[in-house]
Amino acid sequence: MKKLITLILALSFCSSAMAAKIITVSRFEMGRDNWAFNREEVMLTCTKEGALFVINPATLMQYPLNDRAEALVKSGQTQGQPVSVIQIDDPQHAGEKKSLAPVIARAQTLCE
Repeated sequence: MKKLITLILALSFCSSAMAAKIITVSRFEMGRDNWAFNREEVMLTCTKEGALFVINPATLMQYPLNDRAEALVKSGQTQGQPVSVIQIDDPQHAGEKKSLAPVIARAQTLCE
């Protein structure tokens, strides 16, 4: 099922001239301290333009991780919601969300 979803996403990105690499990462793989989401696993992608997205595999909703991705969503070129929708609170810092830095760093490896 996961491979089918990944294939569908890859085809949809290709069809919109945004060929992208997609990987699935989990809380277990990234480690509890580096995990910022309310899901056990998510997909990460980098478009050929360098737009970074996290994708909820259950709903296929995209969440922008950088300015390029946010610009694509704002311009209507792709659909998405703010990443804060799936981002968890930081238990070490009241009122703040967990850092996305480890996830962004992992997603950026897809751009190379």
